[in-house]
Amino acid sequence: MEHQTEIILTVLGIAFVHGLVFYLVSRKPRTNIRGRHVLVTGGSSGIGLWAAAECVRLGANVTIVARNVKLLEKAKEQLLGYKTREDQRIEYRSVDLAKSYESVESALKEIEQSSGQPIFMLVNCAGMAICGTVEDTTPEDARLLMDVNYFATFFPTRYVLAKMKAAKEGIIVITASQAALVGIYGYGAYAASKFALRGLAETIAMEAKHRGVTVTLALPADTDTPGFERENQSKPEETKIISGSGGLAKPEDVGRRIVHDALKGSFFSIMGLESWILSILCVGMAPWKGPVLCVLQFYLLGPLRMVGLLIQWNFQRIIKKCAKDREQRGEN
Repeated sequence: MEHQTEIILTVLGIAFVHGLVFYLVSRKPRTNIRGRHVLVTGGSSGIGLWAAAECVRLGANVTIVARNVKLLEKAKEQLLGYKTREDQRIEYRSVDLAKSYESVESALKEIEQSSGQPIFMLVNCAGMAICGTVEDTTPEDARLLMDVNYFATFFPTRYVLAKMKAAKEGIIVITASQAALVGIYGYGAYAASKFALRGLAETIAMEAKHRGVTVTLALPADTDTPGFERENQSKPEETKIISGSGGLAKPEDVGRRIVHDALKGSFFSIMGLESWILSILCVGMAPWKGPVLCVLQFYLLGPLRMVGLLIQWNFQRIIKKCAKDREQRGEN
């Protein structure tokens, strides 16, 4: 009974601190993007589409980039309904962001020239997931994940970074996932590509902060998108159980949160208690974001390490149970 009371008090304490941090962070002033040019990759559906929608609502001129022209046309029609100004520009461009840096550079130059505005804010949302244990993941799929998740973010980011540093202003959003913080069964190649994005975000934040460029690393949990539906088709049973414990977020909520966190200059963009706990546990050498948050991280890191160990123990319990069930069914 005493042990249960301690657990309840710990959870309530974490919830209180989470609410306090959210309140303090939400008070930070927000950058005004009204009339500025925002480019959103992966903007034809899912989180990217809803991030673009929020930017449109805030008065920005928005260009969405993806490969599928039909989806881009449909997304543009939807975004036009969120305009707040008659002269607000909503455009799209079909680009294979993973093909080569030269092709991405050429496409983004043309976008800036046709819009008459440099890109002030880049929201990287292009990505995909292929699940499976490491030995079940083909080398071709592993390379594809690096191309789509990492290089399709690196190429446009590299293009805008020098221009933003020269202008001494700009916002870059890199959308990773909770898999950028912790390796999960069945997410080997996917997690590797997302860990790479975290390294990229932390490096850019260090390289560009003194030049007026802010970086936000978005860490969404499972989100109800077309990509998530495809992802589920290749998920091992263990992965479904482990990742399913966190619920399913709405893409409109995630997209809105990412945009607002980026406009407030937050390095991490997270939603929910689970994501917040992970961000504290895995904070490592993440950039300084104010004394209040840093003191809370210092105070909570020890207790949350115990929570993390319990989570890992539960993961191992699930994995062993699934293995035993397969063995009883005569499967490998």
